[in-house]
Parts: sequence; C-alpha cells; structure tokens
Amino acid sequence: MQVVLRHVDDYIIRRCEYKDLLHVMEINMVALSEHYSEYFFEELLREFPEAFIVAEINGIIVGYIMCKVEYGFSNFKRLGFVKKGHVVSIAVLKEHRGKGLGTALMQEAINAMIARGCDEAYLEVRVSNEPAISVYENLKFIIKSRLRGYYRDGEDAYLMALDLHEQNS
Repeated sequence: MQVVLRHVDDYIIRRCEYKDLLHVMEINMVALSEHYSEYFFEELLREFPEAFIVAEINGIIVGYIMCKVEYGFSNFKRLGFVKKGHVVSIAVLKEHRGKGLGTALMQEAINAMIARGCDEAYLEVRVSNEPAISVYENLKFIIKSRLRGYYRDGEDAYLMALDLHEQNS
C-alpha cells in the first residue's frame, strides 16, 4: 500500500516500496559515484522503511533518500552514546533538481528520525557539492568536520549534523 507523505507541485513524495528498489538503484548509478549492493538497499528498506522515501512524477521515480539508525558519540557534545539518524544516500535526477524535491525528501526523513526517537541526524557530503550543502544548511544542518579523502576519488567530505531536539522545540 502506497504511503503518500506530501506533494511538491506535480510530484508525489512517498515511502519506498520493494517494487521501487530497481528504479532507486538506477538513480543511484546515474546520479552518484558511490554505489551499493542490492542487498544493502533491501536491508535499509527493511530496517527503517519510514525514512526510505522516493519522489515520483507520473508514476516514474526521480529521486530518493535512504537512512539508517545508529548509536554512537554525539556530534553535539552530549555524554555517552546517542541515537543518530544517518542519511546514507540522497539523489534526485538532474532534470528534476531545483524543484524542492531534495528538501522535501530530507524533511520527511527528518520527521521519520524524530518519530524513531533519534537525538540527532548526520550525513556526509562532498565539499564541492555546494547546492546540496546549501539545502542542508537551510534545514539547519551544521558542518561539524571535514573528512579528508572520504570518497573513493579522494575528494573530502563535510560531516554535517542536525540536533533533532531543536527540531522538536
């Protein structure tokens, strides 16, 4: 059963279903240089379906976000381990960018993380990906560190984090 979360103009933002995974993997191959196994996509959909979300128009998937829940040290100096939502991958096909889909996908994933009781969210982004960094900063993510040589091609990444307790207040 399709779970529609919102509309962005003519686009539908909804939860991913198993039948969508082939399309999601195709978008990943076209839009990003980091690729994952079919099993990895299936695993994330099974573990955290509320935060595996797609954007579609006229029945065609044009973007996605997938996340997972982890436990680890806080990016905001909280003591002990915290529950963190990790944005593993987000992509929108080039011809559909600039229409608010990335923001809508991120907002729905953040809502899912809050509902799951996560304390914070984080992601890694190429330092050269200024449009994505701008989207994340508009959503109140903060650059916490620079990860040297993070990507296979040697490019650095920014680790960006969002305090989800501030989102609830």
